[in-house]
Amino acid sequence: MQPDNVAEFRFYAELNDFLSPEQRQQTMRYRFSGHPGIKDPIEALGVPHTEVALIVVNGQPVTFSYQLQAGDYVSVYPFFTTLDSAALPQLRDQISSDPRFILDVNLGKLAKFMRLLGFDSLYRNNLHDADIVKIAVNEQRIVLTRDRRLLHAKQIQHGYWVRAVDVDSQIEEVIRRFDLCHLIHPFARCLVCNGMLTPVDKTAILDQLEPKTKRYFQTFRQCVNCQRIYWEGSHLENMRRRFAGVLTP
Repeated sequence: MQPDNVAEFRFYAELNDFLSPEQRQQTMRYRFSGHPGIKDPIEALGVPHTEVALIVVNGQPVTFSYQLQAGDYVSVYPFFTTLDSAALPQLRDQISSDPRFILDVNLGKLAKFMRLLGFDSLYRNNLHDADIVKIAVNEQRIVLTRDRRLLHAKQIQHGYWVRAVDVDSQIEEVIRRFDLCHLIHPFARCLVCNGMLTPVDKTAILDQLEPKTKRYFQTFRQCVNCQRIYWEGSHLENMRRRFAGVLTP
């Protein structure tokens, strides 16, 4: 039996990234049977629910619990930093004031630089999609991925499909998407294991330092997990220049 109901959908701004070229910036007719939850047709049309910030049906904002009706006109919007959503129906729980992330296998470099900026960013190159979903749910982490299919997992509340390929652009993209500028705390985490860095007295690690490091540097930090040692060498200034755009709100 053919679906006997029709609704119309229009996706705005970067949500069009998930549509085929002929569907972008267009009103699409969607045929369906019964009264499916609004999330199902949105994802059937290709847009992950994690990318959606606002759904308006026939001029009224709704949540994911809304059941689609014949003749509905549905407008779907992405996240805008200028959007005041306080008075709008909430599609999901609010992100914590201290956001934590988990990144898929394609984003190892991004994980390193997220840590550099002070963000709790879990990454292991042996994690499968099911592992990422489970950890994201259990630890309330935001999923960052280059695989848009991963974001269709129903259990994920917060996630983002990273569009850029080069890591500098990826950093800027994620900072902008989650409005993280005011939360940046450079050089607070280990770049290798994600552990916190804590000040350490030079005399306690003297036997682990190279001769030139002993001579020219006095201030050190050490990872509480893997014990790696960090100091403010030329690499620090290089990183500050590299990410000047995001380090300055």
